Amino acid sequence: MKRMMFTIGLLAMIAGCSDESEVTSKALTGSDRTLAAKLAQIDPAAGQSIAAWCVGCHGEDGISLDENTPHLADQLSFYLFKQIKAYKEGGRDNPTMTAVARSLGEDAMMNVAAFYASRPPPAETPAGDLGDGPVEAGRVLAAECAGCHGEDGNSDIPGTPGLAGNLPADLIAAMHAYKAGTRDHFLMQAALEAFSLEDINNIALFYAVQKPRRTESPGNGDPVAGRRVARSCAACHGEDGNSSDPNTPGLAGEDAEYLAVATKAYLDGTRDYMMMKHPVAALSDRDIENLATFYAIQEPRLQTLRRPLTAEDWAARCDRCHGENGVSGDPRFPSLSAQRREYIADALKAYRMETRSSSMMRAMSAPLNETEIENLAVYYASKARAVATAPEQ
Repeated sequence: MKRMMFTIGLLAMIAGCSDESEVTSKALTGSDRTLAAKLAQIDPAAGQSIAAWCVGCHGEDGISLDENTPHLADQLSFYLFKQIKAYKEGGRDNPTMTAVARSLGEDAMMNVAAFYASRPPPAETPAGDLGDGPVEAGRVLAAECAGCHGEDGNSDIPGTPGLAGNLPADLIAAMHAYKAGTRDHFLMQAALEAFSLEDINNIALFYAVQKPRRTESPGNGDPVAGRRVARSCAACHGEDGNSSDPNTPGLAGEDAEYLAVATKAYLDGTRDYMMMKHPVAALSDRDIENLATFYAIQEPRLQTLRRPLTAEDWAARCDRCHGENGVSGDPRFPSLSAQRREYIADALKAYRMETRSSSMMRAMSAPLNETEIENLAVYYASKARAVATAPEQ
């Protein structure tokens, strides 16, 4: 992740890299390289008296006791100096930090940066409830649905639809329709009432990646006659009921009784969807029974869907800038390891909402949902950071 604007201090050395000047020479050029060399020569004790102003928020030695305030200890001085300067010049906005920064001259900013860079690193926190991302969160939530829809979304109850293998967009739309009452079903409305928007998204992702199986309730219609009726449905639902449109449900292998009831609901207006009204308008009860049987005996296929990334997957992307396990060796980027979980989560949300400015961080955080952000924050908070070695000049 690029330019993650934590108010933490500067970046720790990667364990085993004892020459800071070597790292700096690769990462920085020109005046920045000169600045980093100057910072490396400062006696950390020179900044201790200035750091006394920061204890109330950032704790002794830069180890914060407040969940929304970042640790400063063991980050390299180049990044810290740049952030203090950004507060002073208006590039970053925080009333407390701006007031402190504007009271400091350049030498004082360098000194306090060097002080925090010399402090021992914070201790990592236990991994806690680190999950596997939205799919695992959806699995937990979907346990409430298993009684009707099966543990993996393959229902054995006649008249109840299978959910496994359907693409998320259609499942999400259906759940929202039940929750809003535009689809009338008392049990579904009650079941979904307590679920948040993110809960619904996670449930849909869980079902979408489950392998579907063909129903054992194919109905009593004529599948040959049903195939003829299904020709008018193929443009949206696929020739055999395996839809490739993310907004259109797959019908292959679905319970025949459910398909018949759903089709009649569009016919009588109980389900209100313009795209379905015309195709079903001329169907007789026998046509509907035949159509349902045709689709019920088709073999469902798991649609191509990129499985959502786990915290470890996302972290691998973040590590490109922030270093392996979040221990940065690049003076431009902060270390994330052993940072406060709450602070990392808040920072990611701020970048996602663009209340913090960084085009790279906006692009990285935009796809993340609340579960992914929390898991990523837990992941980095639980990573140890070795004590930084003294730089050689």
